[in-house]
Amino acid sequence: MSEKVNPEQDERVGVYVCHCGTNISKVVDVEDVAEWAGELPNVEVSREYKFMCSSLGQDLIEEDIKEKGLTKIVVASCSPHMHEKTFRTACERGGLNPFMFEMANIREHDSWTTDDEVAATQKAKALTNAAVERVVHHQPLEPLPVEINPNTLVVGGGIAGISATLELADAGHHVIMVEREPSIGGHMAQLDKTFPTLDCSACILTPKMVDVGQHPNITLLSWS
Repeated sequence: MSEKVNPEQDERVGVYVCHCGTNISKVVDVEDVAEWAGELPNVEVSREYKFMCSSLGQDLIEEDIKEKGLTKIVVASCSPHMHEKTFRTACERGGLNPFMFEMANIREHDSWTTDDEVAATQKAKALTNAAVERVVHHQPLEPLPVEINPNTLVVGGGIAGISATLELADAGHHVIMVEREPSIGGHMAQLDKTFPTLDCSACILTPKMVDVGQHPNITLLSWS
């Protein structure tokens, strides 16, 4: 009978709660959240700092990983869209796999949504706790290199497709343009004048159509 493995066993989690200037601390009691998080299971160290995304804030994470042997990191701050990569890189510099990291958004999902300091602080604790509970289940990941086909397919030979094709081809990429009609040009080729300058549409379009047909990096498949 195999022994059940507990993923929480021997985990040493570091929790870092950010003030984000006053974006978070104006509503959330950051000191209280950090002190409370320090009592959570598996949490080895819990700190609060004015700007965790700063170089000094990242240094805190790196130093704690090395000195306290942290195995997982949680940062309670802003949106992962802004700084998840920042903190993953800090973990990596500290010698930790960058994916052993979890981020709790206590700004967009909390402090920016209410003026109720008590409720905001309680929610910050709940989000931080959820991040700690989740991060102990993280497993190390490694990026996998894969081969890609560098060629680009542009579907449609109207003015938008023509412009995109020429930009890509001029940048040195091979482009395959597919157009279902016998000729490229699209609706613009059927117009007389163009807004707002009232220039002749054919005067603008025809040179681009010729460039598509003659460009060495473009394969044109009309009536396709």
